[in-house]
Amino acid sequence: MIGHIEIDRYHALRSPLHNWDSRAKLVSILTLIFSIVLVYDLRMAVMGLLAAIVILLLSRIPVRFVLTHIKWVFLFVSPFLFILPLEITDGRIGIDPYGLWYGSLITLKALSAVILIFPMVGTARFDVTLKALIDLKVPNKLVQMLVFTFRYIFVFFEEFQRIVRSIESRCFELKTRIYTIKTLGKAIGMLFVKSYERAERVYNAMISRGYDGVLRGGGEFKMQRIDWVKSLLIIVLAVGLHIL
Repeated sequence: MIGHIEIDRYHALRSPLHNWDSRAKLVSILTLIFSIVLVYDLRMAVMGLLAAIVILLLSRIPVRFVLTHIKWVFLFVSPFLFILPLEITDGRIGIDPYGLWYGSLITLKALSAVILIFPMVGTARFDVTLKALIDLKVPNKLVQMLVFTFRYIFVFFEEFQRIVRSIESRCFELKTRIYTIKTLGKAIGMLFVKSYERAERVYNAMISRGYDGVLRGGGEFKMQRIDWVKSLLIIVLAVGLHIL
């Protein structure tokens, strides 16, 4: 079975990021993420990664929990680090300094951005983060899409796994052949049918409970002086990466 990604599993911890106003936290850390992504100096990218690690440590989210999830990101970006530096000249394989620089830059920026997502979203309950997005005037429909995607994508994966187990119990084998492609295509088609039926049942259940298209809950926010100070420090860091 596919495990659920509980990104807010550690929202009850105590840290400087847990008691930070969620609206200010989202804006500040997103600013830092965009700042790191737009850096084109390897030294500044290294500083951005170090800053991301420091912020993660301040959040007290277990490093092992973060590493468990970012390993897939590293596997995705690692080809840039190992393939871009390769240079073939007259049949000989060498190392291109520019390719090594560019591959390292991409890897550092990608890891920094993903690491920062955990203290940004994982230090508050998911519904509180959604309420902060609404207060920041993010379109309500977009927020609701995030809610339902996060809630039901795991359900659909589990439904597909049940379908695959069902056809495997009928001696289906996953091989490279036309029959396999046709069978998987039918399974995916059945998943779409089941998804549509489930969505209709969920919608009717929500309507019967008074759903009117507006998300509620998450509490109210009130900016404190310390929230302004934290936001200012992060934004100064984001701007400093480019000034330096």
